[in-house]
Amino acid sequence: MSTGSGAASAPAPDPYDTKTALDAPARKNSMFSSLRIRNYRLFFLGQVVSNIGTWMQRIAQDWLVLSLTGSSAAVGITTALQFLPMLLFGLYGGVLVDRLRKRPTLMVTQSAMALTSIALAVLTLTGLVQVWHIYVAALALGLATVVDNPARQSFVSELVGPGQLQNAVSLNSANFQSARLVGPAVAGLLITGVGTGWAFLLNGLSFVAPLTGLMLMRTRELHPVERAPRGKGQLREGLRYVAGRPDLLWPIVLVGFMGTFAFNFPVYLSAFADDVFHGDAGVYSLFNTLMAVGSVSGALLAARRGTARLRLLITAAVAFGALEILAAASPELWMFALIMVPLGLVSMTVNVTTNTSLQMSTDPSVRGRVMALYMMVFLGGAPVGAPIVGWVTDTYGARVGFAAGGAIAMTAAAVIGLILARAGGLRLAVGWHRGHPVVRFVPRDHPKVLAPAA
Repeated sequence: MSTGSGAASAPAPDPYDTKTALDAPARKNSMFSSLRIRNYRLFFLGQVVSNIGTWMQRIAQDWLVLSLTGSSAAVGITTALQFLPMLLFGLYGGVLVDRLRKRPTLMVTQSAMALTSIALAVLTLTGLVQVWHIYVAALALGLATVVDNPARQSFVSELVGPGQLQNAVSLNSANFQSARLVGPAVAGLLITGVGTGWAFLLNGLSFVAPLTGLMLMRTRELHPVERAPRGKGQLREGLRYVAGRPDLLWPIVLVGFMGTFAFNFPVYLSAFADDVFHGDAGVYSLFNTLMAVGSVSGALLAARRGTARLRLLITAAVAFGALEILAAASPELWMFALIMVPLGLVSMTVNVTTNTSLQMSTDPSVRGRVMALYMMVFLGGAPVGAPIVGWVTDTYGARVGFAAGGAIAMTAAAVIGLILARAGGLRLAVGWHRGHPVVRFVPRDHPKVLAPAA
């Protein structure tokens, strides 16, 4: 597939090359280099404000549902409804994004999200809110996300160009997770002080910032990508493109398993705060804030790295599963809370590595569809997984639910790591180096036993 005119892209790697399939070379970047670009700086600053509001609403929404129903399964249903549209219509959203101009598209989707949050705020502040209102609001946000997510993901390349794409994607993740430090803390204060309705209202107003940033951008400084013309078979074309690229397909499958069963933090953390440690909204906010500390660290480390390594993705996914199991077994609140920091770090490593490897390896003319598929699998798995893990958590306890999610993440990472290694012509080698055991992937013609160091 040819690159669209006016759009440069990193060359798509050969998925069977050992340097790219599992261990692409990296280069160091300045941590904040993409912020020198005015359009991206406006985008970044707008997202800072909006992301804080988004995290406030997430905490307030989960806690309000739990307060109204006392059920983790109800929290899971809310999460499912918010991400169900991505599962059902995500690929069609990607087709639309490849056809439309990204900036006006984002202005429409961001405005729709603002109005939804304000409507929920009015219902809550007037005391009229019921659980079904929250369900409808979650579904409405999900419908806007179908187009908003792939549009935001692919718009980054138009803001910064291919040379700064890795850095910009990593800073976007750091931005989102930094807001996670502030948003839950503010939400906890608002919920305990004046009620959840104010968190919804402030989130609705926060969308003024990204909308202003989009309006102030200079069109001539964008890196335009040729839009896909209307035509039949574009959805199938995108699926065939991914199916023919193991380096794209299997990371998407991995994050699908993790998004469905292991990343259901609204269900897990609210259950631990309420049922296991008998805390309030402040404890729930604490868990999210500590996880955000690790997530920000992971995103900033990614901003300094160069090309994403799939080997790092597999390692981080295995570590993530192990940390979830360890957290599930933690007997004390302080121990569970401390584990949230490294858990956030490795979860962000998984997210950023997958996102950047997909964007940098994909032809710009099909990037919207590839990113829509990624977001559909990652976020769209929640409608399937959230009610299941909510039921497991209600029936068998929060510890069993959390441990099961971690076990699924570890198993999926191990199996997909072996598949990627095989696709790259690699095999697992075990040996010794300087008196320590070494496990690594090597070319198939490499000696079967690693020689000990002299």
